[in-house]
Amino acid sequence: MGAILSTALAVGVASTVAAQNERSAWSIGPVIRGENYSFRMPAAMRPSPAGSTFDFPYPTARDGHVHYVTTPTRSLANASRITLRYRIDTAPGTRFVPEEHPDETATLSLYFQRAGDRWTMRTPHHRWYSPTEKVVPLSAGTHTISIALDEAWIAMAGGSRNTLLKDFDRALAQANTVGFVFGSASGRGHGVYATGPARFTLLDFEIE
Repeated sequence: MGAILSTALAVGVASTVAAQNERSAWSIGPVIRGENYSFRMPAAMRPSPAGSTFDFPYPTARDGHVHYVTTPTRSLANASRITLRYRIDTAPGTRFVPEEHPDETATLSLYFQRAGDRWTMRTPHHRWYSPTEKVVPLSAGTHTISIALDEAWIAMAGGSRNTLLKDFDRALAQANTVGFVFGSASGRGHGVYATGPARFTLLDFEIE
């Protein structure tokens, strides 16, 4: 199955494999003030028969690191769940390393972002990440992450949906970006690289 984003909310991205094969709807970044923080990565995932893909940089942080993989969305005010299914192909023994915190476990987290984010502490509740117990260590194989939007999503500057409900609901209502990020417990989207060749394939991304 290809990288299909299907939802009753009519998110503003391609919804068929054919459309995604023409041009990937998934950007690799973030790009902040003209600088792409996914160092030495392409600007977008590339299409393939299995789904959109990218190769992790390797074998050191000097060779690059991937941070955010995102696609545009409309309001998530009426959404209930986000589900990602993906596959990582790599040789046995390959490790994934957080660029900023190399002693921690490399992870993947779901994410959405409110419009108007300045990428500074002036907008501390515009980016929201998977609840702590739903962060997934990176490993080879096929994986599924499914998170309801009434769970304890974590804000960029700390706090959760449980403690910042008004900010969370406002972010859902004004969401304009959704996707997944790579990093560690200390920095959800602060980048990851691999110690050997490794490929990420997006199989499905669904907003219910």
